[in-house]
Amino acid sequence: MREKEGLTKLGSNGTTYSQDYDPGVLETFVNKHPDNDYFVKFNCPEFTSLCPITGQPDFATITISYVPSEKMVESKSLKLYLFSFRNHGDFHEDCVNIIMKDLIKLMDPKYIEVWGKFTPRGGISIDPYCNYGKPGTKWESVAEDRLFHHDMYPEKVDNR
Repeated sequence: MREKEGLTKLGSNGTTYSQDYDPGVLETFVNKHPDNDYFVKFNCPEFTSLCPITGQPDFATITISYVPSEKMVESKSLKLYLFSFRNHGDFHEDCVNIIMKDLIKLMDPKYIEVWGKFTPRGGISIDPYCNYGKPGTKWESVAEDRLFHHDMYPEKVDNR
């Protein structure tokens, strides 16, 4: 069945972990409900990347929410993709935008948002947020509204 879907990661016993950024590991499957608008949400509480200047590790929870169209991202391939940032050097803001753009290219979703909640380093945390709504659809205005209001009620800083 998974071969029919074109999935090579799911159920594989020979999983290999890329040691650097690799969007090529991402896989999709067909959305059986493309006429329904619904959110799919992923939480990755163990995301790591490297500071491009110091080489020190950065840790974050990455939250990805999207409204699928015809394709959906397969979760194991998404885990491997996010793991591939482990030795990748980029600023926090770049990481979340790269993730979003790679997933847009992969799936062409109706809507997507990516939020990185990075743990403090040097006494400050950085929480970049980006989103996208498919142009010419209702999701374009949803993206604008969510961007304008995404952090109206920020969490307490003491919960990390």
